[in-house]
Amino acid sequence: MKPRTPISVYIILTVGLTFMAFEMFGEDSKYLTSPYFWVLLIISTILLLIMNSVGDLVENQKFSKLTEEEKKLYIEEKSIPYLQKLWNSAFKKQSQSEEKDILIDHGFDGITELDNSLPKWWLGLFWFGFIFCAVYMVAFALTDYAHPEAEYDKETKTMLAAITEYEKNAPVITLETAKYSADDIAEGEQLFKTNCVTCHSEAGKGGIGPNLTDGYWINVKEKSLFKNVFWMLENGSPNNPTMRPFIKDGTITGRDAEKLAAYVYHINQETAPITPAQGGAAPQGEETKWEAANE
Repeated sequence: MKPRTPISVYIILTVGLTFMAFEMFGEDSKYLTSPYFWVLLIISTILLLIMNSVGDLVENQKFSKLTEEEKKLYIEEKSIPYLQKLWNSAFKKQSQSEEKDILIDHGFDGITELDNSLPKWWLGLFWFGFIFCAVYMVAFALTDYAHPEAEYDKETKTMLAAITEYEKNAPVITLETAKYSADDIAEGEQLFKTNCVTCHSEAGKGGIGPNLTDGYWINVKEKSLFKNVFWMLENGSPNNPTMRPFIKDGTITGRDAEKLAAYVYHINQETAPITPAQGGAAPQGEETKWEAANE
């Protein structure tokens, strides 16, 4: 009769497997605050304790049927700590007399073979790896766990939600408060492709609308090019109804207009103009000298 594995080992394994299951199959990482998670752990622990109590009763019954010598050996083995047993099973060498009991009855050229059992730590790692691999494959196949695309989509939604929440509480950007920032150019370019490229073509070279990269402008309402673009986005063109007031009609926000104005300022003041010879539209309006944008 061999001593049973301590109940603490089963509890630790159960807690670990429960965490792994919720981490893989749960919708998010908020399961730690879920009452279902903790109730499951408590119920599992209670069931393990009940199982251990039943095991104690069975063990006591078996122990009573042992001989005095068997009882002595059992008590000695049970007194050894569980971790010490694992260590011994992995690294302790058997004596010469013990080797005779596990000697396999074949050999060659004086070489013999022992029927050693695999170390428990090795078997434990093997079964843990096997079970983890199986659970991981099921989770990967049937859930969004460990999917790069799903994680990317989730993080993107979280980021966009945070931006939306920030913009709800952030001060409204107006013509007076708008400021040029080079950090807005990249996002401004994307907004330009969504809202402006139909008329002003790619990179603002002009088409239906005027070329935004040269020094000629039809509507000059502000001294700064950056502010002038923002004014146009807010009020629209008094000369052409196609250039509608994007901010006032709700197409874009003041923050979006700030980014768009930064992009137009960049392609007009910080890069070379796209000339008609390069595919740009012919100049329209009057040549204009702008004040520097407020950094």
